[in-house]
Amino acid sequence: MGGNVSAPDVLLVSLGSTPGLRASDEAFAALLGDAGATVEIARAEPQRQVRTLALTDLLWARASAAAARSALATAQPRAVVYSATTAALLWPQPGAIRFDASSAENRRGHDGVWQRPLERRRLAQAPLLIPTSAAALAGSPAAGADAVVVPIPVARGKAARPPEERDIAAITYASDPEKKGLERVLAAWAQARRGDERLVVAGLEAGRGPDCGSGVELVGELDPAAYRELLGSAKLFLCAPRREDYGIAQLEALADGCQLVTTEAPGGYEALALARELDERLVGDDLAGAIRIALDHPKPNYAARAAQLLEPYSPAAVQRIVNDQLIARLLG
Repeated sequence: MGGNVSAPDVLLVSLGSTPGLRASDEAFAALLGDAGATVEIARAEPQRQVRTLALTDLLWARASAAAARSALATAQPRAVVYSATTAALLWPQPGAIRFDASSAENRRGHDGVWQRPLERRRLAQAPLLIPTSAAALAGSPAAGADAVVVPIPVARGKAARPPEERDIAAITYASDPEKKGLERVLAAWAQARRGDERLVVAGLEAGRGPDCGSGVELVGELDPAAYRELLGSAKLFLCAPRREDYGIAQLEALADGCQLVTTEAPGGYEALALARELDERLVGDDLAGAIRIALDHPKPNYAARAAQLLEPYSPAAVQRIVNDQLIARLLG
């Protein structure tokens, strides 16, 4: 977007280390564009898999800095936005920082030995912070800083079906099996499953996760439209994250009419409070019991109530925040 403009209004430096982050950055760029700004996205080059999180962040921080330097050598934008605090760690020049979690929250101990102190400096130096949630800001070293909270927009999928027409019992997304708690999900499913009920596991590459057992269908990585079509056919979304920085997959599941069965998890987990409000029986450590409650005794009008709670995350609501608050602060 804005690639033919010699000096864009906004340079968005995209870490993009996961499909979710890349999609989030594309959506954010679209919001800025719809608000009248020209946007260029500088994408970090994909990095190799390494053993430690500290080294992983170093490689991605270097790649983000290289992408930013290359873009800045061509034209000087009115504003630079680094998407994810990791993208800003080695920045070539200061800019706003967009983030859904901080290293202070998700890189504790040796995992964040170099990132945390540098992150504190970058957050303090940034002319503007753009957290995706109030929880993300509150959990960061910049909790008291001036910021504009811009949620990731969540739209209802085109293939969402009425509850009585859904033929998939449960679905989960497990691009990172350990972080997403896939083993706990599979154990609960093995205990709760009846008859020919099936659990669809999306986002998991062959050979990366545990043995899935019977009643589980692996569909691998899907394009967004195909994935949302599956969500629209599922009765519930099942997850047991060890930590959830935002939880866009859960919000999309709620938007598409799935019941959300989840464990508690630390982090800025946006959908957790919504899940409790919708049906507190489905939130907790007894995943197997919650699965059976969701399948056998669902609350009436769950999907309709979820749609109401998701209104602040709708594209129209988020666009109003960008139009009324963010653009003026960003471009000044």
